[in-house]
Amino acid sequence: MKLTFLGAAGEVTGSQHLIETESARILLDCGLFQGREEEARPKNQHFRCRPQSLDAVVLSHAHIDHCGNLPGLVRAGFQRPIFSTHATADIAAVMMRDSARIQEEDARYQSRKGRHGTDHIAKPLYTEDDARRAAKLFEPVNFHEWVDIADGVRLRFHHAGHILGAAITELELEDQGEIHRVVYTGDLGRRQQPILRDPEPIDRCDILICESTYGDRLHPDSGDVRRELQRVICEASRQNGKVIIPAFSLGRTQMLAYLLNDLRNSDAMCRVPVFIDSPLACRLTDVHRDHTSVMDGDVQSTLKQDEDVFDFPGLTYTRSQDESMALNRRDGPLVIIAAGGMCENGRIVHHLKHAVSDERNTILIIGFQAEHTLGRRIVERRPELHILGRTLPLRARVEVINGLSAHADAADFRWWFGELQKRGGAGQVFLVHGEPRAAQAVSELAADCSDLPPVVPDFGQSFEF
Repeated sequence: MKLTFLGAAGEVTGSQHLIETESARILLDCGLFQGREEEARPKNQHFRCRPQSLDAVVLSHAHIDHCGNLPGLVRAGFQRPIFSTHATADIAAVMMRDSARIQEEDARYQSRKGRHGTDHIAKPLYTEDDARRAAKLFEPVNFHEWVDIADGVRLRFHHAGHILGAAITELELEDQGEIHRVVYTGDLGRRQQPILRDPEPIDRCDILICESTYGDRLHPDSGDVRRELQRVICEASRQNGKVIIPAFSLGRTQMLAYLLNDLRNSDAMCRVPVFIDSPLACRLTDVHRDHTSVMDGDVQSTLKQDEDVFDFPGLTYTRSQDESMALNRRDGPLVIIAAGGMCENGRIVHHLKHAVSDERNTILIIGFQAEHTLGRRIVERRPELHILGRTLPLRARVEVINGLSAHADAADFRWWFGELQKRGGAGQVFLVHGEPRAAQAVSELAADCSDLPPVVPDFGQSFEF
């Protein structure tokens, strides 16, 4: 058996790992590499996995850096099944089409502007038609159910707790008369998060491929997120101000809707209008509504008295651009949750432009803000912000609520590896999907449950067993 790392090796994007036996070739994930165009495009365009000869793809979850190049794989000749959980299949269909639409729009814009010169026509990596063709290849699998996916290969999914549908993949592969048990974590989530079931421990395996994104840090104490949401919104309401919340369309927006619904159900939040301003978030919330059966016990309890955990009186989902623009003409108090988690693009940028200079308003940050982003400059409370070509004073209040990260941190990894050690450990551990420092930190955490020293593979590196 041979294992080759073709993405997210020594970096945090573009997950793609190839397993080859004497009778099957299986690709784990096929994500977009995200970064500077001159570096990202060659990696995304050229597949080293020989797409036409693959027997199957196994998708851990539907974030774009894990599923986003499946349409490109199809465009390159892949025509076999894609196995995932039911929720992941539905979310990935939405995410892939949205990615294709953005690429096609960007290509048209660049062509009109002549940014690539007259001898080069800007082209998307793939089209919406490619995304539709990829979606038709999905063969959804129930959690905890063994299924045969290729000659001598079967799989079973366990809850990863990262986003809806995210799965830990367990594979049994027959090669030269031996059975190899391989586990791939995808992205691990945290315990006791809203909506999601906790990540599940797994039993002894021969090979563990584990992510390491936040393995070198501890998330801040989450405290009581509901209470903090209530405080921030009610304080802004008393000032007749707006609360502007940047949030990723997948995962974070649905968590916010669920928490606000919970506050309304318990009559614990002041009655202000709430707007979720993202067509993509609207579509993804509809998918969440279709898959409440795989959500945690709190959701199951709420559904006994509330038929929709993502809606309540006073909440409006806006889809059109005109509806979005109209929100900036409304007086407060109100809450706007808009797409653009780090405030770099999307509708959130326009809402921030209209809100940051009014001291009655509040900018509520609920997620990590990377360096050099507008979101980071807001968290740092820079006195002036550059937004859409204008320099604006930051007079609005800035609040930060931690506790909604979807990624496991060092404490979560320590717990998960501890559970694995109780169940027999792993023969060999490979650490992927992390910067070198994070991967090294997780390597130290995993050492006690691995028979051999954990390995941080390089891009393109292969290992034979």
